[in-house]
Amino acid sequence: MSPSTPAPPWTLAAEGVSVTVRATPRGGRDAIDGIVALGDGRRALKARVSVAAEDGKANAALARLLAKAAGIAPSRVELLSGATGRTKSFRLTGDPQDIAARLAALAGDTPQP
Repeated sequence: MSPSTPAPPWTLAAEGVSVTVRATPRGGRDAIDGIVALGDGRRALKARVSVAAEDGKANAALARLLAKAAGIAPSRVELLSGATGRTKSFRLTGDPQDIAARLAALAGDTPQP
């Protein structure tokens, strides 16, 4: 990654990846729509789910969406912060390189040679 390339919205750790997500509940469909810049300069995966944000349903749908995108079981996705906000942080447990590569390809954030 060159100095002018913004950091991805995820960080790698030994046990997996932590990812920042900007959620849109009642978004019409379940999808990851790329990467968005947040007001504080950080970046986040832009994700939408079709369910409403009530009783944790949207958070559960986001966890399932991230699990599918990362190629891991839904039980390996944990909400770290942001349970009631639109900006959330999730931990995805598994091979960090594989998860990051899948997220980058899905988000259209593959590095240019």
